[in-house]
Amino acid sequence: MKNSIFNYSAIVFFVAVLAGCASNRTVADLPISIKEIGSFHVGGRTAVLDGLPKKEVRFTPTQPPVILDPNGEFEVEQMYAQYTLVSDEKKRGAYPLVMIHGGGLSGVTWETKPDGKPGWQMFFLRNGYDVYVADAVERGRASWARYPEIFKSEPVFRTKKEAWELFRFGSTYTVGSAQRDAYTDTQFPVERFDQFMKQGVPRWVTNDAPTQAAYNALVEKVCPCILMPHSQGSTFAYNAALKYPNLVKAVVGIEPSGALDPNKTDLSPLKNVPMLFVWGDKIRETPRWGGIVAPLKTMISALKSQGGIADEIDLPTVGVRGNSHMIMMDRNSDEVAKLVNDWMMRKGLSKP
Repeated sequence: MKNSIFNYSAIVFFVAVLAGCASNRTVADLPISIKEIGSFHVGGRTAVLDGLPKKEVRFTPTQPPVILDPNGEFEVEQMYAQYTLVSDEKKRGAYPLVMIHGGGLSGVTWETKPDGKPGWQMFFLRNGYDVYVADAVERGRASWARYPEIFKSEPVFRTKKEAWELFRFGSTYTVGSAQRDAYTDTQFPVERFDQFMKQGVPRWVTNDAPTQAAYNALVEKVCPCILMPHSQGSTFAYNAALKYPNLVKAVVGIEPSGALDPNKTDLSPLKNVPMLFVWGDKIRETPRWGGIVAPLKTMISALKSQGGIADEIDLPTVGVRGNSHMIMMDRNSDEVAKLVNDWMMRKGLSKP
């Protein structure tokens, strides 16, 4: 049994609760029938440290100093997952959705948007899916570990300039000034950019192996399921699907940035795992994104050549303009989520 926070059989929770008590509620924020809300940690291992020097610390200003011994056993490399299960009578999704965040981010990606409006967690709960939102190893409530003793490199942090330009909110960002050139048609609420950047967290570039192990453990625990990765999270989702093709019923990549190399990896286990790739606007005009997308296009072609399902929704091509890399936070995010939900219904993953 999961470590439940709430475990009531038929309780109606209002949007204010599930959307993080956002103050900017709209008339569309109607009650949702929820069966259970809870969380757990999964994966990880025990690490033992010794030989480190003791030191004197004061944990609160009024507390006497104590000698801290940093040696001993620690639980490290675990993942945190929050789940929200809809009531049985409201359930339409054939499988739960597991939402996987990208680099330098956490599960907040899928929750309340920077402008205070509900994100995709709420959208898919409304549409009858059980939803799991993960904080990967080292992120958010999963917690860090000491480095270099356990994590083998120091953390890296994303600057505002890198986020602005890489996430395609605008063309240029001038450091040390108020100069932010936003795209005129951007759907991202650029007036809330600073609020968005508050959710950035450090990341370690040497933790792919324990992170993959934790995602694999999550799949083993909660699936059959649909994986919905964003950006860097796609690499972990595709590898998990490759390892557990009977448990992963589909992978919905939202601007994925990691691919499987068909020249090095046998993709045939994915033949019966439907894949969707969703692309925003101005990718072709952003040189760095050309290098990101190219391996994914190779993977898509290889999946199709082996008889797999590898569909794409190129939003500008279907007349949906201005979407950034953070599609689930854009002003028109519900419109895009509906396209994704329609695809899942066509694949038999949800009821109308």
